Amino acid sequence: MKLNKMNFLNFFIYRIEDVFNALGKHLQITLLSVGLAILIGVPIGILISKNKKTANLVLNIANIFQTLPSLALFGLIIPILGIGIKPAVIVLFLYALLPIIKNTYIGINSVDPSSIEAGKGMGMTRRQILSMVEIPLALPIIMGGIRVSTVINIGTATIAALIGAGGLGDFIFKGISMNSNNMILTGAIPTAILAILIDFTLGYFEKKLSPKGIN
Repeated sequence: MKLNKMNFLNFFIYRIEDVFNALGKHLQITLLSVGLAILIGVPIGILISKNKKTANLVLNIANIFQTLPSLALFGLIIPILGIGIKPAVIVLFLYALLPIIKNTYIGINSVDPSSIEAGKGMGMTRRQILSMVEIPLALPIIMGGIRVSTVINIGTATIAALIGAGGLGDFIFKGISMNSNNMILTGAIPTAILAILIDFTLGYFEKKLSPKGIN
């Protein structure tokens, strides 16, 4: 049976090995970029949480990256880093920063002052209050930012196929160039399912981290 005459299910099964390879690459790009954003974004969010002027400046800078079209951002990065996984991870990292920094900032500032005063009354240092009171109480909100960033990056990672990074976007763009609906769906459907599964999983952990009574 010719590929262009196959129904979608048969086509998908025929290309299943390629789909899993692309899925692995897609997850690699997404997790690397979000992991890097967590390592950098959470500390920045904590640092700016007590300085409103600095917070506004940092959030505005992060917002610039969020508002730039992804193709334009790729175009700015390619002359510096070339093509492949590295520029894709950097661009997706920049996209992931804003929700993580913003939610960390909001989470730390939303901690009940009475909880902080209780920590001071117990003789805790500023660092102990941060690590044992503020961060644990802010964790559900921080997790919400990580959840948003991850889902955004799963979708944006499809565009990274245009610069040779691979992933499920390869099927979508090849399908467009070949006018093959089966090829497009082979990339689009797993991407959508992946985003839903990741959103559900991170949402579950977000609820688990929330103190009883807040859920």
